[in-house]
Amino acid sequence: MGAEQPETIAAIVAAHRAGTLTPAQTVARTYQRIRDRNDPAIFISLRDESDAVAEAERLAAKDAATLPLYGVPVAVKDNIDALGFPTTAACPAFSYTPAHDSTAVARLRAAGAIIIGKTNLDQFATGLVGVRSPYGIPGNSVRDDLIPGGSSSGSAVAVGAGLVPLSLGTDTAGSGRVPAMLNNIVGLKPSLGMISNTGLVPACRTLDCISVFALTVDDAALALSVVAGPDQADPFSRDRPLQPITPFPQNLRLGVPRNGQLIFFGDKTAEAAYADALTRWTALGADLIEFDLEPFYETARLLYEGPWVAERYLVIKDLLASAPDAIHPVTREITAAGARLTAADTFSALYRLQGLRKIAERTFADIDALVLPTAPTAYTTMQVLANPIELNSRLGTYTNFVNLLDLCGLAVPASMRADGIPFGITLLAPAGRDALLASIGRVFHAETKLSLGAKGVTHPPLAPLAANSGEEIPIAVVGAHLSGMVLNGELTALNARLVEATKTTPDYKLYALNTTPPKPGMLRVGAGKGAAIELEIWALSPSAFGKFVNAIPAPMAIGTLRLADGRSVKGFLVEPEVLGDARDITAYGGWRKYVAEGAKT
Repeated sequence: MGAEQPETIAAIVAAHRAGTLTPAQTVARTYQRIRDRNDPAIFISLRDESDAVAEAERLAAKDAATLPLYGVPVAVKDNIDALGFPTTAACPAFSYTPAHDSTAVARLRAAGAIIIGKTNLDQFATGLVGVRSPYGIPGNSVRDDLIPGGSSSGSAVAVGAGLVPLSLGTDTAGSGRVPAMLNNIVGLKPSLGMISNTGLVPACRTLDCISVFALTVDDAALALSVVAGPDQADPFSRDRPLQPITPFPQNLRLGVPRNGQLIFFGDKTAEAAYADALTRWTALGADLIEFDLEPFYETARLLYEGPWVAERYLVIKDLLASAPDAIHPVTREITAAGARLTAADTFSALYRLQGLRKIAERTFADIDALVLPTAPTAYTTMQVLANPIELNSRLGTYTNFVNLLDLCGLAVPASMRADGIPFGITLLAPAGRDALLASIGRVFHAETKLSLGAKGVTHPPLAPLAANSGEEIPIAVVGAHLSGMVLNGELTALNARLVEATKTTPDYKLYALNTTPPKPGMLRVGAGKGAAIELEIWALSPSAFGKFVNAIPAPMAIGTLRLADGRSVKGFLVEPEVLGDARDITAYGGWRKYVAEGAKT
C-alpha cells in the first residue's frame, strides 16, 4: 500500500463517503503499517486492532455527511487523556487511568475519528528533542540518525511515517512545531485557549495548548475546526471563533528579522534554505518587512530562565519528593530548578513580559505575520545525547517566545536539503489570526512541490475555497427564519441571500419554546451528546447583519455554531435557563420537520 492510496484526511474521508474504501479497511491499513514500521518507541500504548476495526465498522450506521473525520485513524500524545488508555506523560510512575476523554479527544470521536493509540513524548512534555523517554526514542521518519523532535515525538513520527494522517500533540515552547519540521509535516499551534486543555497533563498551565499534526495545511485546519471551541470545564478556554480560509491576500506583509539578527549556529545550509523560502514568498506576492527580533529573543529567554519553570515543577513536585529516580535525569535537572524561584521572581518577570508584549503589539501594527525558520538547525540523536540541554535550547530559538506573547503559529515544510534533512518555516501572528496563517501557509506549502511526510506522497491540488461572498457575513438560522417560515421576511427585507442548507455537528439539542410565533431554541451540549440539526446559512451585508442581530429578542442569542463539515459560523442559540418548560424536539433533526410532523402530535 503506497502513494496510490488516499493518504490525506480529505482523501480518506472522500473515499469513505464514496464507498471506494471503508473505515475498517483504513484502520486495518494503519495497523499493518505500524507492524511494517516496527518501531516500538512510537506508541506507548496501542489499541487492540480488532477493537478499533469494530468501531470503524459501527460507523456505517451513521450519516457520513455529518462526520468531518469519518473513519480517520488518529494518534494522541500520551499527556492527553483518552478513555481506554492509561495516561503516562512518558513516566511509568506517574501513570493513571482516566475516567473520561479529554475534551479534544471527545470532539475527535464525535466527528468520526478512530483513536488507535497514545504516542511517546519527552517526559512531562519537557524538551524539543524527543529523546527523553523511558519508552525509547522514536525513529525520525525522514532520516534515521536525526532526532524525531519533541516533545511530541511519537505524534509527529506517526504522521510523517504515514501511520496515521492526523495526530494530536501539545505545544508549550515549540513541541508542536519543531517535530513537524524534522518530519516534513505540518504543525498547527493554535491560539491559546482555542482548544480546550481539559484532560491535558499540564507542562505550564498558563502557556499550554494542544496542537495538530497533519500532512497538509487544509487537513490541519479541518482538524482544528473539529476540536476548537470553548469549554466551561477549562478555566483557560477562550471563545475564539475560527474564521474561514480565504484566497491568498493581496498586499500581504510578512515580517523578517533585521540583517544580522538570525541565528543558525553555523548551519549555512539552513541559512540558505531560509533565504530560498523568502524568495518563494516574494514570488507569491508578499512584501517582506524587516522587524526587530531582539525583544522576541528576550521573551524566549524568560521561558526557561524565568519563573515559568516553576509551573513544570508544580506538576511533578510530589513525584520529585517521593521517587526522584522515576523521572528522566535531564527532565529532573531542568524541573527541580523551579523549586528555588520566589514570588518576587515571578512578578518581576511578569512585569518585563508585559512590556515585551506591548513591543510585539507594535511590531504587528504594520505586519500581518512573521515568517521565521521553525528551528535554526537539526541534530542527530548522538549529538543530542552527548549535549542534551544546550542543543535542546538551541532548537527553541524561534519557538520559545510564541505562547508567552499569545501568538498563533503554523509550521510548514519549506524544502528538503541536499543532505536529506527537512527544513521548515513557521508563520506567527497575534492570537485569532489562525485562519490567515492557514490561508497563506496552504499556498506556500503547495508551491514547494514537496512530497508529504516521508512516504513520497504528492501534495494534492489545493481544494477550491467556498465562493467568496465579498463583504457579506454569514449567519445560520434554525427555526422561524428558515426559508418559507413565518419570520423569513425579516431576512429577505434586509436583502439577505440564501447560501446553503446544511447541518450542525451532532453536538446540539433542539427545543420548542413557548413563544409567539412558535420558535425553536438550539443548545450546544457535549460532543456527540446531541444530534445533527438542520439549518440554513444566509448571507447579509455588514450593516444588515448588525440590524438583524440587534433586533433579536431574548431568550435567543447569537453564538458560534459548528457545522458538519468542520466549519464554524455565527448562528442562533438559546439561553439555557428558559428551557425548563420547553419541549425537547431534538429527535426531529430540525424545526421544519417538527412543524410538519411534530406539531400534529
